[in-house]
Amino acid sequence: MNPLPKLFPNIDDWGEIGRACIDTLLMLGGSLALTVLIGLPLGVLLYLTGKGQLRPMPKLYAIASLLVNILRSVPFIILMIVLMPVTYALVGTKLGIRGAIPPLVIGAAPFFARLVETALREVQQGVIEASQAMGASLWQIVRHVLLPEARGGLFAGITVTAIALVGYTAMGGAIGSGGLGDLAYRYGYLSYKSDYMLVTVLLLIVLVQLLQMIGDYIVTRYKQR
Repeated sequence: MNPLPKLFPNIDDWGEIGRACIDTLLMLGGSLALTVLIGLPLGVLLYLTGKGQLRPMPKLYAIASLLVNILRSVPFIILMIVLMPVTYALVGTKLGIRGAIPPLVIGAAPFFARLVETALREVQQGVIEASQAMGASLWQIVRHVLLPEARGGLFAGITVTAIALVGYTAMGGAIGSGGLGDLAYRYGYLSYKSDYMLVTVLLLIVLVQLLQMIGDYIVTRYKQR
């Protein structure tokens, strides 16, 4: 016997909750992949051009750092609203999964870039100096020294970013992005059906815990090498 109807009598369609879970996972997967794709090179740029680093460029670093700080400082729900014309121009819609991914990426990529910069700063200077002494080029140092040595920190940064994106997807539900946040807003908040709100919160907690466990496992595995 299914106990869910007794525990949550105000939930009419569990299939809709299942579809909302899938939508959330699709938004998370698509936005996380693009965030890493954009944020990783941006973080490397911030590291390389910083003061005392391999290619110090104060003006370029100041511009990139300012841009990153501006995007990080804007609350995500406001960022989504401001970027609606850009989102429509890029994907042809302001709503749903496609409409949510551009602002998710624009909001999370600068955040991840800072985590990448921090992870790269943790690489021991002696390792970098040794590679320079052997005549390695800048690209070789980045590819074969910095990124491999910082893998633990990079994967930890990806984990933190993925968890932040879960929260972003939930906030996006307030303006029609879909997923669990949209379900909680429409049914839990507007229709006063607290069962939907409770189930949504529980599912988001489970998702965050799974992401953290997977991330911790990967980080531990690379640190043991």
